Amino acid sequence: MTEQQFSDISLSVGLTFGILYMLFIIYKLAEESQAGKFGTMILMVVLGLGIFGFAIKFVIKFYLSSQAI
Repeated sequence: MTEQQFSDISLSVGLTFGILYMLFIIYKLAEESQAGKFGTMILMVVLGLGIFGFAIKFVIKFYLSSQAI
């Protein structure tokens, strides 16, 4: 296994766990602030846009690398 392969795998795994932990933090924030259903939805949508951006970046990167061949 090369250093590049190890870096790609560890980055994907580490960021996946980081994203899951961030979702947990958003949930706890909504729970502690007693945001209700609508407030929780707003928190998840607004703060979750960063997660969506990361996922889209991964999809675009995969698409572009498959088109380069």
